[in-house]
This record gives sequence, C-alpha cells and structure tokens, in this order.
Amino acid sequence: MSKSVVIVGYRALPDQADTAKREISNLIATVQSVEPDCGGITMLQDATDPSRITLIEHWPSQEIFLGAQHMQQPHIQSFIQSAGAFLAGPPNISFWHPVSGV
Repeated sequence: MSKSVVIVGYRALPDQADTAKREISNLIATVQSVEPDCGGITMLQDATDPSRITLIEHWPSQEIFLGAQHMQQPHIQSFIQSAGAFLAGPPNISFWHPVSGV
C-alpha cells in the first residue's frame, strides 16, 4: 500500500469561520483518537481569507480514506450532516503521493 496525502479544502459560510474551525477541530480530535489508520491531520487557515480552511491528512491509501475505515464512520457521517450550518458546500478533496528522491 502506498501512502496518500489527502488535501481537504473547506469554505466556511460568512461569519461562520470560528464555528467551522471549532467543529473541524473536534472532528480531527475524534478521527485521530479512534481511527488507527490516520497518520495525522494538520489544519490550516488561509492568512488572507479566514473562511478558507485546509486539512492535510496522511493515510495509508486513498481506498482507506474513502472506504468504511474512514468516510463511513459514524462521526464522519454526523459531521457531514451538520456541516451545512457552517460550511458553504462540500469540501474539495484531492489525493497526493509523496515524491521521493528529489
């Protein structure tokens, strides 16, 4: 299995950036405490547009991230259901692989 870096980009609704940060932070804490496949998550906030929040996540594979081991977990599904209250839409998710030998 190759390692995957998952970039997840969120945009908060107007005046909801603080709520979005808090809810995403709570989700990160849950994922890191109960999902053993998660290799770490870093949350970043855009320096010029606080409504933009990006996660850099480390997973063993894209399949694990997208599958039952992560995306189908109850805490992820609950977050998805509640996110409309503070996020402008679904996240932009992209998958990356580290480049070695550079």
